[in-house]
Amino acid sequence: MSPASHRILGMPTKPVRVASVNVNGIRAAFRRGMGDWLAERDVDILALQEVRASTDDLTGLLGDEWDVLHDPASAKGRAGVALASRRPARIHRVALGPDEFDSAGRWLEADYDFDGSSITVVSTYVHSGEADTPKQVEKFRFLDAMEERLPRLTAHAEHAVVVGDLNVGHRTLDIRNWKGNRKKAGFLPEERAYFDRFVGSEEDDDYNAGAGLGWVDVGRRHHGEVEGPYTWWSWRGKAFDNDSGWRIDYHLATGPLAASVVDYSVDRAAAYDERWSDHAPVVVDYAI
Repeated sequence: MSPASHRILGMPTKPVRVASVNVNGIRAAFRRGMGDWLAERDVDILALQEVRASTDDLTGLLGDEWDVLHDPASAKGRAGVALASRRPARIHRVALGPDEFDSAGRWLEADYDFDGSSITVVSTYVHSGEADTPKQVEKFRFLDAMEERLPRLTAHAEHAVVVGDLNVGHRTLDIRNWKGNRKKAGFLPEERAYFDRFVGSEEDDDYNAGAGLGWVDVGRRHHGEVEGPYTWWSWRGKAFDNDSGWRIDYHLATGPLAASVVDYSVDRAAAYDERWSDHAPVVVDYAI
């Protein structure tokens, strides 16, 4: 759609570009070249996961042109989520779940205004988990809290999107070696059932079109019934070279916001030695 078309339809001349990436440590990512990627990508709102740094580190790396919100983890050097934007957020929130539940460094939401329209963006980092251990219990608790929060988000904002490393491959299309991971965290039936409730299951006639809690998996809608495109590859072996990856980084959008998508891309590095994280950024343009 051309800029002229946007003006005719009463939309902003430039869509709002939202990028999300698990940086696997912001300082290491910048040492490996993240700054070059960011300088070229013209991002309006940048959602980060696994920041694993102080707020001073984060703002120092990003620079003065960014307004930065950061929710560090309770344990120093772990997790941490952030939202950086070209304009200040109108309001932001960090609490998720019951008071006794520690969601620090894993859920950060903010409202932004763009040319008379608003968008709510959530940067989230779901636990990786480990089957049959307390780590998996914590992951389920977080997914429970997320499931409770999603309807409140849709009531709060017509245009809302939950982005980040959700650490679950919803369908067999989302993991190259899905048969070998059926009993492992990230592809457990109980985990995938949460996504059935978020966006609908394959048995729903309106899967990913407003089923479940009404959220839309933007990546799956954009690419259709194909393998991937994957967003995470192990550093080990030939996983990246062989594209043996997982699609675990998402944009889950409300129906009206999903309908405004004009572009979606996974910024996969051209070569193994050009990677600056084990995840690739997911970049989406929303013409709100």
